[in-house]
Amino acid sequence: MQRKESDPDEAATNTFDPLVPRPIDRPTALPSGGAIDPETGDIAKIFAAPSDPADWPAWRADLTVWRDESRGRLRYSGAAYGDPRTRWASRAYAVAQVWLWDERLFDHAAQRFTVDAFLESIADQGGLDGLVLWHAYPVIGIDDRNQFDFYRDVPDLKGLVEQFHERGLRVFVDYNPWDTGTRRPERDDADELAALVQEYNADGVFLDTLKEGDARLTQALTETDPPQVLEGESRVPNQRIEDHLLSWAQWFADSEAPGVQRAHWYERRHMMHSIRRWNRDHSGELQSAWMNGTGVLVWDAVFGVWVGWNRRDEATLRRMLRVQRAAHEILVAGEWSPLEGATPEAIAAGVYVSRWTKNDATLWTVVNRAEGDWTGDPLAAPLQEGARRYDVTAGTADPAAVTVPGRGVTGVLELAPGADEPAWLPGLLREAAADPGSADAAFPAREAVRIVPEPSESAAAPADALRVEAGPHRLTVTYRRRETGFYQGAPYVEEWKPLPPRLHDDRTETLDVEIRRPVAVAAREVSAGEFRRFLDATGYEPVASARFLCGTAGADGAPVTGVSLADARAYAAWAGARLPDEFEWQLAAERPGFQRRTPAVWNWTESEHSDGVTRFAMLKGGSDHRAEGSDWYTDGGRRDATFSLKYLMPGLGVERSSGIGFRIARDLEDTA
Repeated sequence: MQRKESDPDEAATNTFDPLVPRPIDRPTALPSGGAIDPETGDIAKIFAAPSDPADWPAWRADLTVWRDESRGRLRYSGAAYGDPRTRWASRAYAVAQVWLWDERLFDHAAQRFTVDAFLESIADQGGLDGLVLWHAYPVIGIDDRNQFDFYRDVPDLKGLVEQFHERGLRVFVDYNPWDTGTRRPERDDADELAALVQEYNADGVFLDTLKEGDARLTQALTETDPPQVLEGESRVPNQRIEDHLLSWAQWFADSEAPGVQRAHWYERRHMMHSIRRWNRDHSGELQSAWMNGTGVLVWDAVFGVWVGWNRRDEATLRRMLRVQRAAHEILVAGEWSPLEGATPEAIAAGVYVSRWTKNDATLWTVVNRAEGDWTGDPLAAPLQEGARRYDVTAGTADPAAVTVPGRGVTGVLELAPGADEPAWLPGLLREAAADPGSADAAFPAREAVRIVPEPSESAAAPADALRVEAGPHRLTVTYRRRETGFYQGAPYVEEWKPLPPRLHDDRTETLDVEIRRPVAVAAREVSAGEFRRFLDATGYEPVASARFLCGTAGADGAPVTGVSLADARAYAAWAGARLPDEFEWQLAAERPGFQRRTPAVWNWTESEHSDGVTRFAMLKGGSDHRAEGSDWYTDGGRRDATFSLKYLMPGLGVERSSGIGFRIARDLEDTA
């Protein structure tokens, strides 16, 4: 299924400031009486709260009228939410989007997955209920492998899923509907995906770029055993809440007084995950989720770009999740009354309250829109004699006043006179009291550090090698701006949805680089025949195998492919050489005598970087292979010497490709 050209979510952003939300991202005003055109109401992102608190009671009544009318018109049943096999979805408050080869999850040196190390590294976020194992984008298209191959080529992926299950997490796989230009499997996407999720015992499917799966895909996935839960990217329409149990709340702007997320108001068991991926301030998303009883997508590394969460927002997330998990039944089955219960003084200070009541327990969710902390009693209702209140986010009982952190949240639990304490309350209070919190909103920057290779052995270079002189060089470097970014930093910061021409546009940078010593770069790539002679001479065996067996394919004169960066380095060391870095490669390529073998393939370079989360290498040269049909594919086709491709490094042999080879270089004596 391709994205529709007329989809308003795909409207171009170049006609206004990208730091300002588009009209489609803004909250929808619900008319008085609750009657709204279904073409608008059934797909609204958030229903805006009126600016005047005096209008809030009528607004709440209008919301109820709208929901009842919409459910009746669509003959909504909600049957899927009652299935005990998928009921967990309504409790999935924190789900992470995780690159399968994230260095916290995968040890590239040992070539093994490290589940406990990953979970420990993100413990400050409050723990996860599930995660999407993102696998193919942004490297898919480097060769003819399809999205299913990028899962199936991973040794013992089922074992990795089992490890997460053992630790209480649910696992989603990713589906890319735009993948139409790679190798086609025998089955259609629906059947192939249904088979894959059962092979790996996955729990759900994330529908990349889609709000909803088509009828064929939805049927195939919900008829598996157990049924897969489906989560779309962005706003799922009311018509599909029936069979899509989760959705992203992405690119949503909110009203000053927190509004109501339409899909969750329509069906309280429908879990939503708030996310603005390029933000460094997530307080708005967190507050919207807290006031709506919904979840958050925790995404700190977006397709190779570090966008880590600050300590303040992590602390807010911990406060929220602790309460949401414990008080889940109140949030899902209780009476929800948005923007009810705050004092005029609290509202005037930008502090807002919503009420959730089930039997003898009421949870008040409180947010502070201001930058500074607010301390006081935000609740207008007097405490009945014999009733008890607890600040469940600070861990205190019977507070005379609560402190709502700046840009943060607070929760107050009230128990009616004579009501028993919930079994979960003492433990919740202990954990909350022990949490130090944080007001630190600084961005936790990371630097991608270049891994510098050792010099090669001193040896005479072949006569046809291209000499690159030592010293300073000014280079023009080109690339296509993708979500991967380039060397450092995010391509977008605090922006709303990037779309063309700010996405996938051609970029040029001028870099001043220093070549440490003269180097002779080989005139052409290592051939398949040359690499086979290396294997015969050394008995070298790759540390892992995958679809492309190391150096066994191709005619003698063709470039060797199916080699990892480690394989290429091993050959180079055997030859008394090393790989050129991308700057040496480019300078050599601009000289007469630089050649490409046939077919043309990308070249590994000694430009390997890591920021401790993402490992990547720069590829040069382009290839004869080009995946057609989507801009989401990685770059293909032959490229001029200036072009660089940031290639995120998979592991376990998956990084090997029929589209990547290499050439070698030798360090020379500096005679200057």
